[in-house]
Amino acid sequence: MKRALAGIIGLGVALTLFLGLAGSAWSVEAFFKGKTLRFIVGASPGGGYDTYTRTAARHISKHFPGNPTPVVQNLTGAGGLIVANYLYNKVKPDGLTVGVWNNVFLLHEALGSRRVNFEGRKFGWVGAPVTGWPSCAVMGFTGLKTWDDLVKSRNPLKVGSAGGTGTTLPTILNIASGRKIFDIIPGYTGTSKVRLAMQARELGGVCMAFESMRVTARSMLDAKGDDKLVPILVHGNPPDPEVKDVPRVQDLVKGEDNVAMLTAWAVQYNFQRPVTLPPGTPEPRVVAWRRAYAATLEDPAFLADARKSKLNVVYVSGEDAERHTNTILAMSPETQDRLKWMLPK
Repeated sequence: MKRALAGIIGLGVALTLFLGLAGSAWSVEAFFKGKTLRFIVGASPGGGYDTYTRTAARHISKHFPGNPTPVVQNLTGAGGLIVANYLYNKVKPDGLTVGVWNNVFLLHEALGSRRVNFEGRKFGWVGAPVTGWPSCAVMGFTGLKTWDDLVKSRNPLKVGSAGGTGTTLPTILNIASGRKIFDIIPGYTGTSKVRLAMQARELGGVCMAFESMRVTARSMLDAKGDDKLVPILVHGNPPDPEVKDVPRVQDLVKGEDNVAMLTAWAVQYNFQRPVTLPPGTPEPRVVAWRRAYAATLEDPAFLADARKSKLNVVYVSGEDAERHTNTILAMSPETQDRLKWMLPK
């Protein structure tokens, strides 16, 4: 009798859990059905952030409960910080709006920037479409062909910067080397302007994400002689034969303090162009976003679309993005002091 009663109770508990899960799935689908999903991109139309987002948005609806309609909007300013602050402080956390912004601002948060008005740990991290490989390259007319050539040169290499990697990577290499290897020329409004300045021989090189360089500077990488852009180093281990024999930044930087600085700075490249939800978004809707985004980035139709746009796709889960965020924000005080130069003055 007791066993029969225990079995009935167990069956009842299992049935209750099943109905609860089924009801939760139904409520999520019912919520999203007929709604509009809004992607807010913190960069201009046509760039990498925008292209990755629009490509995913074209395919995500069929993977989403209720098949909501995606819409992509651009909100530029402050390098993407406006979107992060807006998403955190102004957007209703109902699961209908996500932001796509530059995660370098997590570093700025860790460094105590007053411009950062969010807590990175509280975002709902959906995932990211790619990892990053910061790199540096020189123009053929400089006569330089390798990193060793640059180190042995008496004159600093003049590199242009539109911000981000264009400033931070050469600065780290200057600090780690103990001398001015790069002469950084700031103020360019985009990497397209930097490319034009290199072609006009006003600049000798550039530091930028290789996944962007291989697309946006393709004609320069394929050029010959003085007009050729030659990669001389890259951080990480990109699966690209074009840079398989190029020195790795992580192998060039020596000294405990310098390695700690490089490591803390480089975590952001483990999840580039991330998608985030406002803090307080109901957990079932965060889960729905994560599942739909993961399915989208594995969708053959999406991948074919990405190949047409020459996009590298390396899916990073929301859980991994959250873990990388926690790593950045757990930076030691000593490393914070060595990276304070990153903050705008």
